[in-house]
Amino acid sequence: MSSERPTICTIGHSTHALDEFLALLDRHGITAVADVRWQPYGWQEHFNRENLAAALKSAEIEYVFLGQQLGARREERECYENGVAVYARIAKLPAFQEGLARLRRGAEKYRLAILCAEKEPLDCHRTILVCRHLRQSGLPIRHILADGPLEDHDQTEKRLVRQMGVTRTLFEPDLTDDGLLDRAYDERGAQTAYRAEQEGGESEGELP
Repeated sequence: MSSERPTICTIGHSTHALDEFLALLDRHGITAVADVRWQPYGWQEHFNRENLAAALKSAEIEYVFLGQQLGARREERECYENGVAVYARIAKLPAFQEGLARLRRGAEKYRLAILCAEKEPLDCHRTILVCRHLRQSGLPIRHILADGPLEDHDQTEKRLVRQMGVTRTLFEPDLTDDGLLDRAYDERGAQTAYRAEQEGGESEGELP
């Protein structure tokens, strides 16, 4: 790897055709993909775990599945409150912390992209959960947007604060910029968190 400071990217596969997705990775020099989807399967078969891994191998891109470490839907019951996954609890899990460590180690060797499904970074736990805590390592993070350009994570965070409409109030005039950002993360996390199905007989006691 070059002496350039390691950078971690993220990407959402969205509804891309496989060749379009691979072209995005090639455009940004991605040499490894870390899949953080809890369930790496869907209606687009080319993004199913085994198919994607094979396609990436053909393109000489490494693939690793980290959904069990960094996924937003959890088996650990303590991560849920009233059937809703709580990101702050997930972030404290030893498995999650090990997942972050694996990303940091991978970034030392590869030009790494964190993969999830959602097109918009702010709609996805790869940003609201994973990158929120990965950023503490000091590694630069950039999001590969669906139409191709890169967005620095600090710009993504500014969009997050604007989108969530968090501002200082008369009662909190001294709230810091970091405080505003934390609040925006918390509120967006509550919106995007996995919710266990409550219909069809499934109850909170039957959480994954």
